[in-house]
Amino acid sequence: MTDGETGRTFRLAYVPGVTPAKWVNVWTERMPGVPVTLVTAPTAEVVGLLRDGGADAGFVRLPVDRDGLSVIPLYVETTVVVVPKDHAVAAADEVSTADLTDDNVFHPLDDTIEWTVRPGLPAFTRPATTADAVELVAAGTGLLVVPQSLARLHHRRDLTYRPVSDAPQSQVALAWPTDATTDLVEDFIGIVRGRTVNSSRGRTPASPAEKPAQRQAQKPAQNGSRRRAVPAGRKKKGYRPR
Repeated sequence: MTDGETGRTFRLAYVPGVTPAKWVNVWTERMPGVPVTLVTAPTAEVVGLLRDGGADAGFVRLPVDRDGLSVIPLYVETTVVVVPKDHAVAAADEVSTADLTDDNVFHPLDDTIEWTVRPGLPAFTRPATTADAVELVAAGTGLLVVPQSLARLHHRRDLTYRPVSDAPQSQVALAWPTDATTDLVEDFIGIVRGRTVNSSRGRTPASPAEKPAQRQAQKPAQNGSRRRAVPAGRKKKGYRPR
């Protein structure tokens, strides 16, 4: 952290379902003088927020428009289907998209899963958000296929979810404006990538210091003496066994 960054706040955006706590905790330990401001952003708005300077970096769901952004993919989520607890799907440990053929499946406007062919039958409406779709599933009007973290985020007692084995998966990434790659952003990238506190942000580390034993071996003899070491197996002069 440079002197010019003292007293600054690092603004971190994140989309629903992402839990940034583990990275924020590491930041708080390493950078106690730079507090983190967390900014929750809808999936469809987080990129605009970053471009407008509303956050220094953010966790997004791919795909996103990468124009002007640097993006580091982080992890892929399991895709699940959210169903009422009394639905037939709830009896299985895992299902396929073929198992959803006869069900109405909601497609919310904030969906980030890239489908070649969407499963099930088109529902009677496209909810604006995943949260709205969950409410409709609870009303018994259809099912919902989402990343597992969103199913957990919108958990209800009357609903459950099961993995969909052959569904596309959602990927979470860290993104930030390329032209605003500050030292603080670099510090956060290091934390997300698991670098230690002494890491050099990916730069080539300096050569390690020589070990004392190595320095001693290279040290010339004192008082200008150039006496050779006696090779192993050769006896010193002046000593004869009896």
